[in-house]
Amino acid sequence: MSKVIQCDIAIIGGGAGGLSLAAGAAQLGAKVVLIESGKMGGDCLNYGCVPSKALLSAAKSFYHAKHRNYFDGPIENVNIDFPKVMQHVKHVIATIAEHDSVARFESLGVQVIQASAQFVDSTTIQADDYTIKAKRFVIATGSSPFVSPIAGLERVPFETNETIFNLKHLPEHLIVIGGGPIGCELAQAFAMMGSRVTILEAFKILPKDDVDCVEILIGQFELMKIAIHEEITLQEIKKSPDGGITIQCEQHKKPMEITGSHLLIATGRRANVANLNLERANIAYSNKGIQVDRQLRSTNKKIYAIGDVTGPFQFTHIANYHAGIVLRNILFRLPAKVDYQAVPWVTYTEPEMAHVGILAADALKDPNTQITEGMFLDNDRAQAECKTQGKIKVISDKKGRILGATIVGAEAGELILPWVMAIREKKTLRSFTDLIVPYPTLGEISKRVAGQFYTPKLFSNTMRLLVRLFLKLG
Repeated sequence: MSKVIQCDIAIIGGGAGGLSLAAGAAQLGAKVVLIESGKMGGDCLNYGCVPSKALLSAAKSFYHAKHRNYFDGPIENVNIDFPKVMQHVKHVIATIAEHDSVARFESLGVQVIQASAQFVDSTTIQADDYTIKAKRFVIATGSSPFVSPIAGLERVPFETNETIFNLKHLPEHLIVIGGGPIGCELAQAFAMMGSRVTILEAFKILPKDDVDCVEILIGQFELMKIAIHEEITLQEIKKSPDGGITIQCEQHKKPMEITGSHLLIATGRRANVANLNLERANIAYSNKGIQVDRQLRSTNKKIYAIGDVTGPFQFTHIANYHAGIVLRNILFRLPAKVDYQAVPWVTYTEPEMAHVGILAADALKDPNTQITEGMFLDNDRAQAECKTQGKIKVISDKKGRILGATIVGAEAGELILPWVMAIREKKTLRSFTDLIVPYPTLGEISKRVAGQFYTPKLFSNTMRLLVRLFLKLG
């Protein structure tokens, strides 16, 4: 006999968004059921953000121990223990997993069912031998690696972000297909640990970021001897005689053949919409995800969708943001709506690259916008720590209202936050020039670039004339 459960909110998916919503709703007194068929914490904890940043941290520490320019040259007798690096990655996952565990959520009052869920109709889902009826449903099933259909791929071993953290040995030569954030981060991590790395990209790497800032990152990749081949057409993948992997491709109609020991497919993400029986609940969707309005309601107004499964911004912080929007809509009946004007993202390479708001390429189309730049080279803290590679690029209107910012350089992910707040609150660059910033910090870069916007007016002939007049007054 199927067990029938009646609840206020049923959430399908125990990733970042689903967990945030479940915790908040349960603590506010709602009866919540959470259904998760895989690991609690979802992709971010187990295969994405957490393990990749743990791996990058270890890789950067090793690389800088060998190459930091305080000395005459690289230190040759520093070696990496790859199994210990992977132990570190797994330890970080395990530590954070306690916060996302079934036990913790049950202690908050959430009923957790570890099974797959499918819609029976618009008011019911089935999960194992449970029939769940809820006042509201929330789909938070996330996304999975999208593996491009490449001839011969099925005949060779390959990794995705879900499997690469299980490697036992450091790859001799890692070929990465895909030059987005995941591909670039993992490519650089393995290069810093000593692997030869080749990136193959059908278009340009990091196409959603500022072109000038990406060029700075490409320069660092080249220093690390990472081979980058853009505008590639893949033709066939096959096993090479030595047991490795050979990729046949073209670049600008010129044939190329690349052989490596390991292959990573990082060609994007796909929304997890299969096997949910969404049609039975009258929910419109496509391969890009579930169709939602600004309140994150699907075409069935009692069923919401949050996070990667909705398509446009596949970031953990967006899933958490979505959870807050849905919480207000369901529990407080507030018409809360998403606002994507100030969505930040960070690529955690070396140097990091962070962005929020409009891009410089879009700003150049509008004569009423202005681009102001500041260099890490001019920052005293950056000089003291040999972190002078990078810049900040700010887009504003002619009156100084901030519209966008890109930072490439050390700690870019930390430095972007005040720019996110400024865009959200419609601030001008004056809000940065009036700040007292501790010295010496990288944060001075933000104040300096804001000051540069006003410099032409401040030191103009008109202002100099006005100062002379004031001085004559005694």
